[in-house]
Amino acid sequence: MKSFAELGKLKKALQAREQAEREARARAKAERERQEREARVFRDALGDVKPIKATGRVQHAPDPPAPHPIQRERDEREALQASLSDEIDIERLLDVDESLSYRREGVGSDVLARLRRGHWVVQAQLDLHGLRVDEARNALVAFIAQALKRGQRCLRVIHGKGLGSIGKEPVLKGKVLKWLVQRDEVIAFCQARPTDGGAGVLIVLLRAGS
Repeated sequence: MKSFAELGKLKKALQAREQAEREARARAKAERERQEREARVFRDALGDVKPIKATGRVQHAPDPPAPHPIQRERDEREALQASLSDEIDIERLLDVDESLSYRREGVGSDVLARLRRGHWVVQAQLDLHGLRVDEARNALVAFIAQALKRGQRCLRVIHGKGLGSIGKEPVLKGKVLKWLVQRDEVIAFCQARPTDGGAGVLIVLLRAGS
């Protein structure tokens, strides 16, 4: 019964994320429509404007900047941040061993074994030291999004050992584990080898072609 309850919590968290993504897309669409309406109003206000008489001089306009969907990216980032729950129970999803590891359903155990051995070269690193929980969540979301955009698969996430926190408890470590499990692109992760940071570091593997 407990496992069904845990699956229920996970399902609700995923549904909440999907709802947040739908709302983000709706907001982005509404923003585009608003801009189009304002552009039409501006054109109508110009009316019968006469062109300036040609002087024979050529004035080169600067090249326009490349379009960048800032609002869409912001909406998508906010939707992802809102969908990552801190309450999800993931203990049954983790392999509690000396390297505290996780692999998504359908991913073979050999993937974890290779990840532990350093089969994949780490392509990017994120250091969460000194960040508050909300700041760390935002940083992790942006970090994964950037890695996906660059086609990077193997990442290093430094959450620390909690030695500088109250009670010497690694608060961020538990949060990061929960956040990573909720990202579909994350197919596996494990604690880094002692030579790579040990208990204060996770090595994360993203799905190929995500």
